[in-house]
Amino acid sequence: MYIIGIAGGTGSGKTTVVRKIMESIPLDKVALIPQDSYYNDTTHLTMEERRKINFDHPDAFDWALLTQQIHDLRQGKAIEQPTYSYLESNRQEETMHIEPCEVIIIEGIMALWNKQLRDLMDLKIFVDADPDERLIRVIQRDIVERGRTTQMVIDRYLDVLKPMHEEFIEPTKRYADLIIPQGGMNERAIEIMRTYITNRANK
Repeated sequence: MYIIGIAGGTGSGKTTVVRKIMESIPLDKVALIPQDSYYNDTTHLTMEERRKINFDHPDAFDWALLTQQIHDLRQGKAIEQPTYSYLESNRQEETMHIEPCEVIIIEGIMALWNKQLRDLMDLKIFVDADPDERLIRVIQRDIVERGRTTQMVIDRYLDVLKPMHEEFIEPTKRYADLIIPQGGMNERAIEIMRTYITNRANK
């Protein structure tokens, strides 16, 4: 089994990088574990209380569950991955059954933040992008997928995303084995990465 961690700021192009990796590996040999699925269970909170949570802080994640499930996969055990609703700001009752496979990809803004999780990874990648490019992508995504207005997204970026990125996400770059500048637009870096991963995964 080959476990890959892919981190980077919101809107950096992580999803594009993940998609291009997965395109080069047979579907039955790769599984994606989104870090967003492991936000803490907030069932006991009201919707108003959930909206006050800083989801870009390390404390928003259930690190124990994520680390345990990655450990289980490495040990050859299937897991029931949580699912998460951005509209409800909470986990869903449904889970996703994930079987152990040759390549496991952990993707999220703080995928490289937790040392116990990092220690389970064979390859650590940081997807980098200019702040203005990330902001544009966040605006486009949050309006379409999360029902926010442009002003709401900009306010959240300035109040939460930017300071949290600088404090918690950007510093994890030093743990990366590979940094991909220009996010998902860096075709040459992505192709080199894909070749390396497929070679390693097939050993």
